[in-house]
Amino acid sequence: MKIGVFDSGIGGTSVLEAIKKLLPNEEYYYFADSKNCPYGEKEDDELYRIVKGNVEFLINWGAEIIVIACNTATTRCIEKLREEFKIPFVGTEPAVRLAAKSNANKILVLATPGTIHSERLETLVKENQRQSQVIDLLPCPGLADTIEFNLNKDESKIYKKLKELLNNLPKDYDSIVLGCTHYSLIKPLIQEFFPSAELVDGNESVAKRVKELVK
Repeated sequence: MKIGVFDSGIGGTSVLEAIKKLLPNEEYYYFADSKNCPYGEKEDDELYRIVKGNVEFLINWGAEIIVIACNTATTRCIEKLREEFKIPFVGTEPAVRLAAKSNANKILVLATPGTIHSERLETLVKENQRQSQVIDLLPCPGLADTIEFNLNKDESKIYKKLKELLNNLPKDYDSIVLGCTHYSLIKPLIQEFFPSAELVDGNESVAKRVKELVK
């Protein structure tokens, strides 16, 4: 089966690798939309226009399933895409459900401003937060594109950006939700700021959903 995957650049490759582990024999098309990185700071109309173009591009390549390997594009566009296109979509959203089901009492969600302020994330928190469980949300403007353009080139710039965002936060979080696929590419750097926390992303859940559709 031909599976199309896209993100605002290289972040979605972390999702792609998780899918390929479960489905090594499928045919994959990955579209890295670095030109429009980051998605998380764009207005709704502009974002949908960009994402729709990506979907049409992948359909023209023959994709039979499309994976939106971006939390922002999923939380803000997937419902409209499902109305407009007849192809199956698998989205990526912050793994709040997974973190909330664990023994974590204090959870921090890191994501782009667009994801943090989305209705979908608000719903995820309301539906999954246990009584007395703390779920804090932190918008991380500029982090996705800093990773996009400096990973494997100048990681000191990424670390500097992380210090700006995370240095003054409490260190007692039990779980850190990586609500942007770019963040999964720098897990060791993020772990340095929260040594005792579990880092959680939704990549394996996406892969399992794709496998269900393929089967």
